Amino acid sequence: MKNQTAFTLVEMAIVLVIVGLLLGGMLAPLSAQMEQRRAADTSKALEEARDALAGFAARNGYLPCPAISASNGLEDRSGTRCSNERRLGFLPWATLGLPKLDAWQHIYLYSVTPAFSDSGAPFRLNTPRDITITSRDAGGNIVPASAQNDIPAVVLSQGRNGFGAFSDVGVQAADMGQGNVDEKANFQADGRMFIARDRADNPAAAGGAYDDIVVWLSPNILFNRMLAAQRLP
Repeated sequence: MKNQTAFTLVEMAIVLVIVGLLLGGMLAPLSAQMEQRRAADTSKALEEARDALAGFAARNGYLPCPAISASNGLEDRSGTRCSNERRLGFLPWATLGLPKLDAWQHIYLYSVTPAFSDSGAPFRLNTPRDITITSRDAGGNIVPASAQNDIPAVVLSQGRNGFGAFSDVGVQAADMGQGNVDEKANFQADGRMFIARDRADNPAAAGGAYDDIVVWLSPNILFNRMLAAQRLP
């Protein structure tokens, strides 16, 4: 009789474990690469939003109001002012001709200084702004990222974790973070103070875990665009 050779159950189990480990090792870097791509795509989209805001102002003489709702991306304007004097809401993607959602399928948030969205009294070089951007230094201390009350408008994505973010249909996600005080400041504030800093996965870091992406419209860039378009004296 000829001897027959075959894998035993133990050998097959060992092979499956090895294959699983190999696949797991390959999937982890792939997942990290995909996440980096989403962050890069969202950062690029936010920069395009900033350019679109400056272009809108150069064409119209004022900045747009926040969007009407999660389903209507036109700016919510009543007469010459934003409806109900609202200055914080969704980016008016339809008015600006931009994508509605970031790479994690969350609606972009937007805040604008009311004096800059007033179409009845177009802003000038001396029109006061009221938005401030801060950050954190290497020691975790809050430091200025802009001059005090110097920013006309800001746009942000609430990142991968999406704490407090709004879905495509306007449903707000619960804030499941522990100690993520900087992220909370960005979506629970009155639209006048924002924190922009490097990503941190460690909840014990100063300001907590953080993956928001914040972009703001510099008054210098805005005024240069307005002067070039002969919208400012």
